[in-house]
Amino acid sequence: MSGPLPLAGLRVLEFSHTIMGPCAGLLLADMGADVVKVEPAPDGDRTRRLPGFAAGFFATFNRNKRSIALDLKHPEGRATLHRLVADADIVLENYGPGTMERLGCGWEDLHRLNPRLIYLALKGYLGGPYGNRPALDEVVQFQTGLAYMTGPPGQPLRAGASVIDILGAVFGVTGVLAALRERERTGEGQRVGSALFESAAFLMGSHIAGGAAMGEPPPPMPARRGAWGIYDVFQASCGTQLFIGVTSDAQWERFCAAFGLEELAGDPRLATNAQRVRERAWLLPALQAAVGALEFGAATQRCAAAEVSWSPVGRPGDLLQDPHLTASGGLLSTAIAALGGGPEVPLPALPLEFGEARSRAPLRRQPPRIGEHTREVLLAAGLPGERIAALQQAGVLADAAAPARLQQA
Repeated sequence: MSGPLPLAGLRVLEFSHTIMGPCAGLLLADMGADVVKVEPAPDGDRTRRLPGFAAGFFATFNRNKRSIALDLKHPEGRATLHRLVADADIVLENYGPGTMERLGCGWEDLHRLNPRLIYLALKGYLGGPYGNRPALDEVVQFQTGLAYMTGPPGQPLRAGASVIDILGAVFGVTGVLAALRERERTGEGQRVGSALFESAAFLMGSHIAGGAAMGEPPPPMPARRGAWGIYDVFQASCGTQLFIGVTSDAQWERFCAAFGLEELAGDPRLATNAQRVRERAWLLPALQAAVGALEFGAATQRCAAAEVSWSPVGRPGDLLQDPHLTASGGLLSTAIAALGGGPEVPLPALPLEFGEARSRAPLRRQPPRIGEHTREVLLAAGLPGERIAALQQAGVLADAAAPARLQQA
């Protein structure tokens, strides 16, 4: 995008691992903030080495950042970090309860050094009886009923992405932006808290309200009482599946016309959405017969002609060739850092656009190597080069010019 990004000029120190903290840093970095990821020396963020479904976490959530590596358990490491805090606008962390305090980097420690600092603590729980308990995305999905609502009856199931980690990060950054606005008025920073449990609980609000409105607990989503008559997965003649949603009476009329269903269009039992909901038991098989008589392309053309919502049943890898994402700058060619800097894979950009040009936030930096910017950041903070070299020799910090074992990611 042309011109400076919205958060250009903000200085952020990020202490994080896994998803919630790195995602909050990513949001700020993509929007232009200078985010310095503070990793433990010498081995860096352990997320770099996670296997299995977590192997892509680091690359996904750490673009557009710089990295320094410090041993904060060493007094010289803490002193070096405190030097950076003096000029920071935001510190964010998602370490376990009490960890930052033990490292001498908690809210009270850093606020004394910089009263204008905004401190974002991303935790499992906000203040209360659970406040010191550890938590994970999946744990709170089960705890709050999200897993219960996602799976079939009797088979609770976590969502297919780390939705609570990401939502907690989004809420946290929302709080930070509010605190920045208040700092303009008062000149003072403040602590902002966001958490997994409360984020997941927020998602359950509509189910709680719906249960109260209906006078009965809501069943899991696969067994739910539908709000729309046609809102389901259908199968074309080739076996390919597509989801079709018909959510208004006008859409129903167009859908019937496009698929040649004049008899159903004129059926008084199906005149309104509420009536169609009641008739789903026989209506959906009739619609499946109509859709199933068509090849996938023909079925989707008719859905498009009817101007109803529809989609193929996709997989994550399908997004790499998605024509909308590729045409709109929605994919950023990102190095998979856990594999040593390559290959590069198109990953989704921040889901925001700015200005009349509808510009997307660009990729300015690939995910950093461990301590890649240690020397650069510390020199800019006024630390002499010989002092940086001595701290590196003592193992208090690491940078990308250090021995090969530090080049793991």
